[in-house]
Amino acid sequence: MVAIPAGELAMGDVVGDGLAWERPVHRVRLDAFYIDMVEVTNAQFAAFVAATGYRTTAEKPAKLVDIMRQLPPGTPPPSPEKLRPSSLVFKKTAGPVPLGPGADWSRWWDYVQGADWRHPSGPTDTIEGRDYLPVVQVSWDDASAYCAWAGRRLPTEAEWERAARGGLEGTKYTWGSAPFAPKAAQANIWQGAFPYDNTREDGFETTAPVGSFPANGFGLYDMAGNVWEWCSDWYRGDSYATDARKGVVANPAGPADSLDPDEPHTPKRVIRGGSFLCSDTYCASYRPSARMKTSPDSATNHQGLRCAVSVAAWKKSGAPRDAGRDAK
Repeated sequence: MVAIPAGELAMGDVVGDGLAWERPVHRVRLDAFYIDMVEVTNAQFAAFVAATGYRTTAEKPAKLVDIMRQLPPGTPPPSPEKLRPSSLVFKKTAGPVPLGPGADWSRWWDYVQGADWRHPSGPTDTIEGRDYLPVVQVSWDDASAYCAWAGRRLPTEAEWERAARGGLEGTKYTWGSAPFAPKAAQANIWQGAFPYDNTREDGFETTAPVGSFPANGFGLYDMAGNVWEWCSDWYRGDSYATDARKGVVANPAGPADSLDPDEPHTPKRVIRGGSFLCSDTYCASYRPSARMKTSPDSATNHQGLRCAVSVAAWKKSGAPRDAGRDAK
């Protein structure tokens, strides 16, 4: 793990070209903490499963009561077929599709039965021989369970952004202000026209082995792109405005509950960092201020995790469990 020093952070869209839920910019003060140098790998997650017998969300049938709780009143229940173990998998489209507000994301996402962390794209896919790829198809519950087993926890959203910025202030990207240039090998994101033409100028169609791109100023890898990373925080559309009214907030742990104005019936957790699917023509969410929200039981083939731990917890219990590769 890497030690992140205590300090203040201007949190949010400091450049002024981000999305509405990245504003207003507000200041936070954080104690020192540790965070994983790289994203949790298949090998590390496999060690956890072998030791505990854990079954991930995607490996279990969906519970009808949980699904109905998230849907507007009066929505018909899904068919039994929809309750079988499955998860979201990205699919390229045959050509251009509308990407503006209200775009139909089901054009490039499919629920695939048998897709899980061992089979990221479906039953015929495998992680065999891919030990150092980041684990994907993990829900918030799965990510939290892994971190707890390893003697860690998920980072707060504020900790994550502090770590991602690498000590830089006022820059658009984790590496500074220079625009993304594929041949500069800054991050694993989508090059070309999303979601149908990936030119792979960075060398990767999907996930890259952890640590394949240069580290940021704190020595952390893949804080931009590769896979989205779960944070501990609930998502609320008004949480930044609430914190901004408080002045400098010390060690914010996020709101007590979730409210997404777009889907008020579905609680959401925060994910950060963007993924190999982030494109400047679509989400551009590989910026350190970018934040997205998703259901905590959601698992996809571009969502993973890294863990954190406070200095106090580290000193109290000793170094967290080493479940495999933790360095480049």
